[in-house]
Amino acid sequence: MRPTQWIERLLASTRGQIIGLLRRSGRTVNELAAELGLTDNAVRSHLAALERDGLVKQERSTGPRGVGKPAYLYTLTPEADGLLPKAYAPVLGLLLGVMGERLGTDATEEMLREVGRRAAAGRTEPEQDIRMRIDAAYGVLGELGGVADIEEGEDSILIRGYSCPLAAVVPGNPGVCYLAETLLSELVGVPVREHCQKGENPRCCFEIPLGRE
Repeated sequence: MRPTQWIERLLASTRGQIIGLLRRSGRTVNELAAELGLTDNAVRSHLAALERDGLVKQERSTGPRGVGKPAYLYTLTPEADGLLPKAYAPVLGLLLGVMGERLGTDATEEMLREVGRRAAAGRTEPEQDIRMRIDAAYGVLGELGGVADIEEGEDSILIRGYSCPLAAVVPGNPGVCYLAETLLSELVGVPVREHCQKGENPRCCFEIPLGRE
């Protein structure tokens, strides 16, 4: 099952309804039970599963309460928020389009490269050799949401990406690959060349020369 299918199934379930309510604000078991028409015990069972999966956390409520056990609020974890669908791609595509119209191709490219340089800042150590830097660059791609493989040849190393976080905007804005090319160049310490496929199904490919090691 693809990750997006798993997320869609989760959000359509009772646990997904709980997540939807917690996106708005933290809630107690009683509040969730009342809104969902479930018993407190049923809600606790779902919350326990969501806590186990690292999607929900609980904290003591600071609001007014009656006599008895302290009330606990349930809220989403940062990991849960990262799973939820967001309409970044359409907005980013529009932003890149406006930049191209207002600034022109060359200025837009330079701005994308500057973003790549800033994204790389402080992520590697000067004394690291090129292979250590390549490993660090590979890790950064993973942190940014990419999935990639490394292929080593006689004179160069290829990083092939299979899940680029910017893929949705590449077909209409192929220049966005300059950002990733500059990011990798800064991280590795040598000029990296991109050979990305930029059609309907974009695939990243970056060549790192070894001759300057």
